[in-house]
Amino acid sequence: MTSRRAGQRVGRDGFLEVLHAEWTKFRTVRGRLIGMVVAAMLLLLFAVLTGVSSHQKGAPPVPIGPGSEPVTDSFYFVHQPVSDNGSITVSVSALKSSIPKGPGDLRPGLVPWAKAGLIIKQSTRQGSPYAAIMVTGAHGVRMQDAYVNDTAGPPGLVSGESPRRLRLDRSGDMITGYASADGAHWTKVGTARVSGLGPTPQIGVFVASPPALDGMGTAGSVSTAVFADLRVQGGRADGRWTGDQVGPRSPTFAGYPDGTSGSVTGSDGRLTVTGAGDIAPAVRETLPTGGTLREILTGTFAALIAVIVVGALFITAEYRTKMIRLTLAANPRRSRVLVAKATVLWAVTFAAGLVGAVLAAPLGERLARSNGVHLFPVSSLTELRVVCGTAALLATAAVLALSVGAIVRHSAGAVTTVLVAIVLPYILTALPFMPASAANWLARVTPGAAFAVQQTLVDYDQVASHYTPYNGYYPLAPWAGFAVLAAYAVVCLAAAAVLLDRRDA
Repeated sequence: MTSRRAGQRVGRDGFLEVLHAEWTKFRTVRGRLIGMVVAAMLLLLFAVLTGVSSHQKGAPPVPIGPGSEPVTDSFYFVHQPVSDNGSITVSVSALKSSIPKGPGDLRPGLVPWAKAGLIIKQSTRQGSPYAAIMVTGAHGVRMQDAYVNDTAGPPGLVSGESPRRLRLDRSGDMITGYASADGAHWTKVGTARVSGLGPTPQIGVFVASPPALDGMGTAGSVSTAVFADLRVQGGRADGRWTGDQVGPRSPTFAGYPDGTSGSVTGSDGRLTVTGAGDIAPAVRETLPTGGTLREILTGTFAALIAVIVVGALFITAEYRTKMIRLTLAANPRRSRVLVAKATVLWAVTFAAGLVGAVLAAPLGERLARSNGVHLFPVSSLTELRVVCGTAALLATAAVLALSVGAIVRHSAGAVTTVLVAIVLPYILTALPFMPASAANWLARVTPGAAFAVQQTLVDYDQVASHYTPYNGYYPLAPWAGFAVLAAYAVVCLAAAAVLLDRRDA
């Protein structure tokens, strides 16, 4: 029969004793607590600096869509008011685009999301509710509504030999779009409920031409469409068509290249309409004056350095002072000691990061808005995810530093290794000239993928843009990106536990 030494506990109680001992070690070293306070203060300091240094007063107002999201709503509209239910039909026989190649030099080019078709819209006010059916430069027929909804219709390009007929039917708030190649056989593309159309919405034809993408940025484009057989059936329309630019009248803000503007001309029952801009959700490149919650929390980068140093020193300091021998002598199950250290470190770092992020996010947002910055709105749940995700990112990075410190047993080596693994990919993906493929690869496979947890922007298939980490778009979903960092931390912690069991202290 074996005896148990007085005061020694086993099992669950034994781990709690080790956990308490590691917490005591952590809190009795002032430098570690100071490091956590510094991390929280860095989040707050950078949020204040970002908010104060942001100055966009005088920028044009950002249209807000029915869902309270920022939108792009600029196009050329040939319209008239209509009341009651009815339908409108048209034939589109051409859609061509021009892209600037130099000052005053417009050349033919493909703008895949150039749009021409029928639209019913509450008014010509930007951001007002609408539904539209259209042909596009390279994506066939589409039905779109509420700026964010997009439904694919029949594929193919339009031409004089292959025109496309379009129709919108209205029944109250229900708008249904149809397409036909011959005017006899119609294909239903989609139906949308458009609330808030009002008693006399505007109906008609439109042309929009989003900026064309080049290697590094965007350039304004202009598109021209030819319409024929424009008819309104049912409803009560006044029969007088008016051409208007929806959105800014300034050519620059409307998206027109130099020397161009929206227009409509009529001849032989045909309308030739030229327009620029887009009807779509706003993305980072179409709203360059916009800010994001991710930018308010840029202090995460600096806070990472602080918690990585604390995490590495939490284990390497014991190797340097030889105190690790006493720790392991008192606790023969060495992996338990490492897990206890990781638990204490994660919890303390998470708490510090959470306090810093909770204070930084609303303060930075308030300062940015007071300086005229149009922040991309986020829901309360999204803001909660970003704040908690930022704290979890810092905590998990600290545990990764602890694990690497246990493996290399050298503070400088551990800190350098983890900084290179997390911070270097972050810096590289933040470079504007980094190729998109390389940036997205780094944001998938390196620990820096965890910054996706701060992502608040949405990429849309119907909006051509540079969806890269530099612009705030990550290739992985927020928690999937965080899981990459967590996997590195778990693997390194497991490796450290194995080495700790096998090596002499």
